[in-house]
Amino acid sequence: MLLQLNAKHRRRHHQQTDFPVIPILLTDDAPQFKLLTYEQALCWIHDGRNYKKLHPVVPVHREKLEEFLGVYWDCYRKLLEFKETPTSEEATRLSTEFDSLFSTKTGYQALDDRITKTMDKKSELLMALKHPEVPLHNNESELGGRAQVRRRDVSLHTKANDTFLTIVETAKKLGVSAYDYIYDRVSKRFRMPSLAERIRAKGFLEGDFDTG
Repeated sequence: MLLQLNAKHRRRHHQQTDFPVIPILLTDDAPQFKLLTYEQALCWIHDGRNYKKLHPVVPVHREKLEEFLGVYWDCYRKLLEFKETPTSEEATRLSTEFDSLFSTKTGYQALDDRITKTMDKKSELLMALKHPEVPLHNNESELGGRAQVRRRDVSLHTKANDTFLTIVETAKKLGVSAYDYIYDRVSKRFRMPSLAERIRAKGFLEGDFDTG
């Protein structure tokens, strides 16, 4: 179902003429991004975070993880250098080096499984070898989204929604018009009893009244 939906969006995107068609999309490996564009590049930062999720207990496994992450980020830095002065010879060399690195068997099963998953995403992670203008990560886009979330939290947006929903649901349980009640409070008329007073009048015991 997801593939069908993405394929439909892909066809619409490729057929539209109002805006330039985007040929490459840089994303994390979430499935909803697949097939939206002709080619997809994957973010190295996102892939690297998967290795941070490993929590080896055995000391030798910790050493193997640390050692592998060292060469992992060395590979990343070499790609950054390649983007500055790309050549077909260097692209071939880095592709071969990627194959060698991500065919590594460390003996730490969880790490080896993770390495194999990275190998399966070779073409997407090495998109910069084909298109040097493509960034290696999309952190700037993520940070922009996080800023919006922070502004929402600072503005108490979610707390206001929760408060409003509580009032509406409580009024509904008491048989009171939420619109009339809120208007009464906002206009400062206070002609209607408070919801708390109505709850007490109905004799609800603590724990018997669910406002959720």
